[in-house]
Amino acid sequence: MSLDTTLRLLTKASGLSVTDLATAIPRAGAATVSAWLRGDKLPGRDQVDALARAFGVPAGALLADLASTLDPARTQGEHDLLAAYRALSTKQQGALLEVATAMAGTKRGAAGKPAAKSSGSKKARR
Repeated sequence: MSLDTTLRLLTKASGLSVTDLATAIPRAGAATVSAWLRGDKLPGRDQVDALARAFGVPAGALLADLASTLDPARTQGEHDLLAAYRALSTKQQGALLEVATAMAGTKRGAAGKPAAKSSGSKKARR
């Protein structure tokens, strides 16, 4: 996701205005912040760090997929479910994913790809 899209989603999700952001960012006025949101300009490293602080996210998240987790099109329940899922261990996430896909009637592999059909269970021989 592009930085300007990420910034727009975070701005909308946080309720901060362009003026609020301009006040929180060193050497950036409202016109500069607006240019970032349009994708006309890119913020510098110090400005990215200040943006991250203003949004309350890690600086790397501005360049990653964090904004998609704050997508205003998602319901609050989806945000809550995603947050709970991320708080689980990898083993717990795998178990939960198995249960959820079974409930939904889909069969997915660990990498999100359709799982191979099994011809039956394998029993250990002694």
